[in-house]
Amino acid sequence: MLDLIAPFFERLNDTTGLNFSPFYDSYDWGRLLEGMWVSIKLITAIIAVSLVIGVVGAGAQTSRVRPVRWLVAAYIEVFRNTPPIVQLLFFYFGLGAITPQVDMGGWYEPMIGSFGWAVIAIGIFGGSYNVEIFRSGIEAVPDSTKEAAESLGFSQFKIFVYITLPLAVRICLPALTNNIVSLAKTSSLAYVIAVPEITYSLSGIWSDSVNVPEMMVLLFLYYIVLVAIIARIMSVIEHRLALPGYGQ
Repeated sequence: MLDLIAPFFERLNDTTGLNFSPFYDSYDWGRLLEGMWVSIKLITAIIAVSLVIGVVGAGAQTSRVRPVRWLVAAYIEVFRNTPPIVQLLFFYFGLGAITPQVDMGGWYEPMIGSFGWAVIAIGIFGGSYNVEIFRSGIEAVPDSTKEAAESLGFSQFKIFVYITLPLAVRICLPALTNNIVSLAKTSSLAYVIAVPEITYSLSGIWSDSVNVPEMMVLLFLYYIVLVAIIARIMSVIEHRLALPGYGQ
């Protein structure tokens, strides 16, 4: 692919001074692709962690044990009321400093690297919103539906897993989509702890080639396309799972 587009972008650089070096320089092209791949993996992991936390937290909010509900409420208050970049720096520099290191045969490396801390920090941040999103969906499920399941002999756990949660997901999908899109954009904060995602990769390119405006355009377009794809996927899922009378 690079061989096909390289002549055009080389001429563009020669004639106009617009230096989109990743499209004609193989080294920069490799850095661009690696940054995109790491960014996609990072976003996928963050979304997965936030969804798991959201479901578990929403389930814990329905617990009859009061301290469990208090812990979930405290978690939500702490992580919704502090900036995500502060949380990221706290996890990486604060908790990271006391995390055990692994002997790599002559040198030591942290047990959790920058990628792992980014997933943990931003995933926990997103999970604090997902807990409330799933809770709103759970509360919107009619009591008559749960009572019908009880009359069929379902336990409270089975009612939650097989009845309440599937319906709650359908109800809260629009709000969940908004948070997932927001998390995809928030993932760019991982740049500050040197996670080699797209922003970090392009910053290396513009430092070498002094083509900041061009790389900022690429970064801008990358997130426009990526977020549009995520929003489209979530829209398809929402229509596939739609049930008349539940969130419609």
